[in-house]
Amino acid sequence: MEKKNESFTEEFLFVGLSDDPNMQIFFFFLFFVIYIVTVIGNIFLITVCIHEPRLHTPMYFFLANLSFIDICYSSVIVPNLLNQLIISKRISFSRCASQMYSYLLMGVTESMLLAVMAYDRYVAISYPLRYTVIISKSVCETLIGCSWLIGSILALLTVVFALQLPLCGNNVIDHFFCEATAFVKISCADTSMAQMMILMIAVFALLTPTLIILISYICIIINIMKMSSPEGRYKAFSTCASHLAVVTMVYGSAMFLCLKPVSKKADNQDKTASLFYTVMPAMLNPMIYSLRNKDVKMSLKKFVRRINYCIYDSCFQQRFATKKSEVGCMKGTKTQFYK
Repeated sequence: MEKKNESFTEEFLFVGLSDDPNMQIFFFFLFFVIYIVTVIGNIFLITVCIHEPRLHTPMYFFLANLSFIDICYSSVIVPNLLNQLIISKRISFSRCASQMYSYLLMGVTESMLLAVMAYDRYVAISYPLRYTVIISKSVCETLIGCSWLIGSILALLTVVFALQLPLCGNNVIDHFFCEATAFVKISCADTSMAQMMILMIAVFALLTPTLIILISYICIIINIMKMSSPEGRYKAFSTCASHLAVVTMVYGSAMFLCLKPVSKKADNQDKTASLFYTVMPAMLNPMIYSLRNKDVKMSLKKFVRRINYCIYDSCFQQRFATKKSEVGCMKGTKTQFYK
């Protein structure tokens, strides 16, 4: 019983980003704005993809799913970070385990989805006439389902390897969320096997989609170089530019975290890379795809115009109905007066 109590900890304490009260206020407002922009931007992009008929293609189906994952990913990390900055840095064991599983699920699923989107671009550029046959609705749903399934399995394995380690009363996590490697560092036992397994899972979750993306883009570049029209080449490159920007941002910070030598104490580089990996892509993805994609920009303008028209039309009808009722009342009053 005594051993069990030493191994189990009911709650944990985060070191967080800073102990300076002024910096905590600054970080609170900064990440609050980032979170609001992330949620609004991704919801807006999902809404446009759903309501605009010209965006009812596999590419934008995957993009809408990516935006949904980004909302969930940001919601797992940022609200808890805001709570640390103004209320308490403590978190219960169950909430910590739930956060660890959720962020891993979203991270791995997003990684797989980016690989799926690279394959989608390869088919669209290499086989334009057979694109709708190869990437059919059932294929899209299967690819999305496989991404979530792989994400859930790898996340569960990582959480199991991390949480089975004894803690011996040590409950201070040198991070701003329940990150798996930071959790492993507070164990009082030999963690080499757990770290090895977690690293292998992380490498598989990153290298597999990275290879798919590399092979897809090598094939895309070869096919683009075969095009005789400069306009066709430019259009093909511009179609892939947004996806490449997101891939570089996500995989760059993720690989830095995985390939960096493990130390007992987390430094500012680890936390900065974690911020870039978990918080920034979710906010920047809608902007990147909106600014770099002509179809999305046109659909956004059309969608905003439609919203403005609906608001103006409803206000006009309301004013017209109000004036009509006022005129009716005046007529009734006059009739009654003359009577």
